[in-house]
Amino acid sequence: MNGSLPLRDVHPGIAPGWWPPAPGWWMLLAVVLVIAGLLAWRAARSRRRRAAILNLFDAAVDGAETPSQQVAAMSELLRRAARRTHLGADTLEGGDWLELLDNGMPHPVFSAGAGALVLEGGYRANVSVQEVEALRALAQQRYLLWMQAK
Repeated sequence: MNGSLPLRDVHPGIAPGWWPPAPGWWMLLAVVLVIAGLLAWRAARSRRRRAAILNLFDAAVDGAETPSQQVAAMSELLRRAARRTHLGADTLEGGDWLELLDNGMPHPVFSAGAGALVLEGGYRANVSVQEVEALRALAQQRYLLWMQAK
């Protein structure tokens, strides 16, 4: 040999196709699917829990026979829910109880609105169905907020 080797041009290889993806893409897809599955599971669990809380509230109120008993049932449910998030809430009376019910609401609906019925409505002989329905919407909203707090 005379010391010179014949060199050929370098030819690039064939570019890899897009399918099948590299293992890293499979792992990324698996992570995304696991995260999406967990988020969907958590949202479904939250919806089921909310529905169960509302069913519990509705069953307790619907189980009462008279409007005044319905108000008493709502008051009891609110006190139980308040006890979960506020220590000593079940011992509050009068304006202090209404103030706690109004805490966090956009407007004072319990101390200066239809929600004031929760104080004496359970003891009154004549409570109208309209008053009970107005209180029910407010009490249900507050009950749901407190029960979902933890």
